Amino acid sequence: MYWSWICFTASTLYATAVSGGKVLVYPIDGSHWVNMEVIIEELHSRGHQVAVVRTNDSWYIKEKSLLYTSITLDAESGFGKDFITSFVEQLLKIQREGTTVWNRFKLEMEQAEKASTLHEKTGKLLQWMFENEDLVESFRNAKYDLVLTDPGLPGGVILARYLKLPLVFNVRWTSHGEGHFSIAPSPLSYVPMTGTGLSDKMNFFERVFNVLFFVFSEYQISKYIKPHYDKLIQTYFGSDVNYDSLFRAADLWLMRADFVFEFPRPTMPNVIYMGGFQCKPAKPLPDHLEEFVLNSEEHGFVVMSLGTLISELPADLADTIAATFAKIPQKVIWRYKGAKPSTLGNNTLLVDWIPQNDLLGHPKIKLFVAHGGTNGVQEAIYHGVPILGLPLIFDQRDNLFRITVKGAGKVLDIFTMDQDMFFQGLQEVLTDPSYRINMQKLSRLHKDQPIKPLDNAIFWIEFVMRHKGAAHLRTESYKLPWYAYYSVDAVLCLAAVVLVSVVSLSAFIYCLCSKVCLKTKCKRD
Repeated sequence: MYWSWICFTASTLYATAVSGGKVLVYPIDGSHWVNMEVIIEELHSRGHQVAVVRTNDSWYIKEKSLLYTSITLDAESGFGKDFITSFVEQLLKIQREGTTVWNRFKLEMEQAEKASTLHEKTGKLLQWMFENEDLVESFRNAKYDLVLTDPGLPGGVILARYLKLPLVFNVRWTSHGEGHFSIAPSPLSYVPMTGTGLSDKMNFFERVFNVLFFVFSEYQISKYIKPHYDKLIQTYFGSDVNYDSLFRAADLWLMRADFVFEFPRPTMPNVIYMGGFQCKPAKPLPDHLEEFVLNSEEHGFVVMSLGTLISELPADLADTIAATFAKIPQKVIWRYKGAKPSTLGNNTLLVDWIPQNDLLGHPKIKLFVAHGGTNGVQEAIYHGVPILGLPLIFDQRDNLFRITVKGAGKVLDIFTMDQDMFFQGLQEVLTDPSYRINMQKLSRLHKDQPIKPLDNAIFWIEFVMRHKGAAHLRTESYKLPWYAYYSVDAVLCLAAVVLVSVVSLSAFIYCLCSKVCLKTKCKRD
């Protein structure tokens, strides 16, 4: 009893010590906000005050909320709904033109040019913020404990440095690639670049391709991203600070990744893994959905969703999918906002919104037809539901490739498939038990952790609050110029020493031989 009282008192004091913190959140809109809001909700429930920076063109981030106080900037982020919708439509159009090398190049350049436009607007927004003295003063007077940001765009990264606050990332992607590449050693011999569709087991030619892809990506970053921030960084932070160092200086990287899903790779002590943190046990379905799935009897049901950014498809493609669904005995719940396909079967229910986590956790679920977004894939792993993947854009193909490597799903090319191909894919994943068995194995591995991912993330955020940062976990690499980081200067120095030694030795031997030869000649004379 005495020991229990000590434990209770200690836990109470601990809770008091970490409650009441003030967190400034600089998020990214769209699907990225969905998982950021999960962390905000948990911070709010633990007594922390949260302020969220948003712009007047925000579409997912609401101005009024019980979870946070919003700071609405009278400016546009460039990441508005119209921009993203137009961008996604153009990417889909290019991919429908074919899978040639030229079309792949067009796709990469379209993404690079749109990214350049977005970063240009982000740079201007930051400039506007820093010149707004009242806004900056309000940030400083609020006395925040840290900045929590998604570094998919660098606004929060640069703002945290300007305000001199500890910095925590909710991250899988930075503005210049997969997060690990910014912070941890990433040997290209077994760490595949996103977009290559490669695993950690590469042959010689795949490794060559991986290196070339890395070089091309670095070129795109140097041309389309960094130039929009160079002048800003030099003006406010000086010439000794560069774009990359701002990211490496972050105190904590809360990584939305799980090595049940990812390929093993090197990491760092300030990288905390919280893959699947948004997943939770299923709640009861709304009455109309529960009635629909119960009518599926022994066949069960299929869920299809292409994420938050893809609300509709070209009519012919939607008709192909609907006609194929009509052929299977399972019920289908399809999140789709486009016009009703002419081939829609009686077994298919179109809805504007679905409680995806609750559907995936329902005992009668058989299959998840998905685009391969990180959130959806992690929810499928959590609930042990096999995936039939239809990747569309960005990292989706790579996410689904990892699932296929684990034997927990199958991928189809949505831009070239016909009814027969889609039907065969559905039948294969629905009838072959290995897919479900392998996914349920991943689910067991994912859940077998000493602490839940969300609790782990919150602990480390509060850790940064308590200790005003986490400098002891942070590598000193962020202070190094690139040539020192990659030891180019050390290698050149050693090469110079070897070269001087070889030249000196060669000169000595030459002189010695010349002297011997001269003496021999003199004796002969």
